This record gives sequence, structure tokens and C-alpha cells, in this order.
Amino acid sequence: MEQTHLDWLIELSERELLPGLQIDSIEPHNPVVVSKVPSPWQLLGTGNYAAVFYHPSQPDRVVKVYAPNRPGWTEEVEVYHRLGSHPAFSECLYAEEGWLVLKRLYGMTLYDCMHQGIPIPKQVIKDIDAALDYARKRKLHPHDVHGRNIMMWEGRGFVVDVSDFLHEEACSAWQDLKKAYYWLYLPILYPLRLRMPYFILNIVRKSYRLYRRFVSNW
Repeated sequence: MEQTHLDWLIELSERELLPGLQIDSIEPHNPVVVSKVPSPWQLLGTGNYAAVFYHPSQPDRVVKVYAPNRPGWTEEVEVYHRLGSHPAFSECLYAEEGWLVLKRLYGMTLYDCMHQGIPIPKQVIKDIDAALDYARKRKLHPHDVHGRNIMMWEGRGFVVDVSDFLHEEACSAWQDLKKAYYWLYLPILYPLRLRMPYFILNIVRKSYRLYRRFVSNW
């Protein structure tokens, strides 16, 4: 029965979603722009290279579609192959050039938790640490793990985007986020339950990117 549902979703994707979808990646360091989604498909989220959709009839599976001329599909398929099954990661159920069917991860990104003032418990950080250690044992290199790529659900942490886990160059994004969590968020922001406007979060995100670029060129 599960395979039948999956086959049906693949057929729907090929017949409805992909032909009627308009998705563009205008600037590689900002999320893609989705200007058209065929009904009744729903947009779940966007990343720098791809967007994620689901069909109401199968809410536990998502379809991730890469924007035209954007890299990463081949690498992401390989990453999911190496990861196999782990509670903190999604699973790839089907892959075709430029798009994938994945197991859906429920929750809210840490980025959105900050915006809504929702407390982020330490267990989430511990879960991500354990998940990244697991990935390293699978000969992967956790890369670009930040507040928009981590989700929280019922107090547990999940890694949403693994597309860059084949990049071997050093990446301090997760370690920097942990420092900010323990040094700034936990002692100051956590007790206050402050809601952070998106424009402030975006300023922090862009400032951090400039800082990392400066450090890497030093």
C-alpha cells in the first residue's frame, strides 16, 4: 500500500506539479522565488537552490524541486543514500533529475522560533550534535547547518537541509550557532521570550555571512 501511494504521488508530481510550477533562483545566497504553484499543491518552504511542496492527499511526503540551472541534486541524492534511516534526518523515497520525494519532517525552524518567541530547549541542540556526529561516521561533512536548516518538533531537533554534506571544506556555521545559543540566547533571550522581527533576523543573517567571508579571506 505504501508503494502504491508513493507511485501515485510520483505520477501526480510529473503530471501536475512540475509542468505547472514556476520557480527561479535569482540570487544564490537568497531563497528561490516561487511565483506559481498548481492547485491543490502547497508550498512548504524555500531554500537557496530549491523549494519544497506537498499534496494535501499525502501530507507525510514532500516533493523538493530544484530551480533551473541550480546545482546540488546529484549531491543530495548521494547524501541521503549514505545517511540511510535516522530520526533527525529525512529520507529520500524517490529521485529523478532535478527533484526528489522525501519523508516530511514536521516542526518549525529555529529561525521562525526566534521570530515567534518560542523557547528552544537544550535538547534540540543535543539532538543536532548527535545527528551531525552520525553523519560524520557515514563519511559526510556537515555543512551550512544554521537556524533556517534546523527544525524543532515537540522539543526535539531535526536537520532539514543536507544538500551540502559532501562539501569537504571546513564550515563553522553550526559551532557559531551553538556559541550564540549558549552565550547569548540561553542566558538572555530564553528567559525573556522576546519575539524578533524578521528584518532584524535578516540583518543578523547577512551580517554573519559578511563576517564569515571576511574571516575566510583574512
